Amino acid sequence: MALLNSPARRRLLGAALLASAGVAAAQSADAPLRLIVPFTPGTGIDLIARTLGPRLSERLKRPVVVENRAGASGNIGTEAVVRAAPDGSTLLVSVNTLVMNRSLYPQLGFDPVRDLQPIGLTSWGQLILVTHPRTGYKSAADLVAAARQAPGKLNYASPGVGTPHHLSMELFKNTARVFLTHIPYRGTGPAVSDLIGGQVDAMFLPIHVALPQVRSGRLVALGIGSDKRHPLLPDLPTLAEARAGNVNVDMWYGVFAPKGMPASQVAMLNREINDILRSDEVKKAFEGQGMDPATDTPEAFGRLVAQDADRWAALIKAQSIKAE
Repeated sequence: MALLNSPARRRLLGAALLASAGVAAAQSADAPLRLIVPFTPGTGIDLIARTLGPRLSERLKRPVVVENRAGASGNIGTEAVVRAAPDGSTLLVSVNTLVMNRSLYPQLGFDPVRDLQPIGLTSWGQLILVTHPRTGYKSAADLVAAARQAPGKLNYASPGVGTPHHLSMELFKNTARVFLTHIPYRGTGPAVSDLIGGQVDAMFLPIHVALPQVRSGRLVALGIGSDKRHPLLPDLPTLAEARAGNVNVDMWYGVFAPKGMPASQVAMLNREINDILRSDEVKKAFEGQGMDPATDTPEAFGRLVAQDADRWAALIKAQSIKAE
């Protein structure tokens, strides 16, 4: 018993505990950092994660892997991050669909605004309103005029209910006070195919998706849903300039962690990601996909997310939009 309580014994126990803690810390630092993308490979979010991943690995001196966990409009991958330990081993790379889902799926077992810790903004993406050439529309104002003459006759496509493409058109309809019938598809590919074929009349598309079709003449760009024109389409007016309503549907992209991550770790990740985003190499990679790199503090990004959640919640209520 005396041996157990002796100063020498206590020193040995203390050393053992310190060694154990050091091994655990080393294992944590060596463990891969997972960047969860809640959508399929090849999306804008996936591009962001795969651009950040290797550069973040170099800076943090630990492996970084991108994991696509698609399904349920992004809710499956998001929930995986919400339920993960806030120890810096799991992050979410997402888009403003995140806050749209908050109102579209009120029965979610988590709150994507309350239960995630914003790390930082990574970029902005723009959506443009397009039609097929046979409609004869040359501007967004032409589409509005036609929709007012025959409410419900015109239709529009989206990759599915609750996507930015869908809610952007609903905001456009609400602002311009027109009615177009929604035709939801299972993904962007079949929706664009039918739009090119003339089966549907209009659609909001990300610039990088629409640009090849616009340049080839298979689609006509009517306006950009932003407060400014884009360098890739400098002659395309904003919807406000086209007198089709002051509609800004810019999409933000960003990184989140599980709630409860220590403030020092949040600040470190924000600093490293912001430095990566400022590099010319990353700017070039993003801009080629129609995305504009952007940085912000965790606090400012959190305010943006919360405000956007309120904005889309109001629209979803006003338009009586249901996820099913």
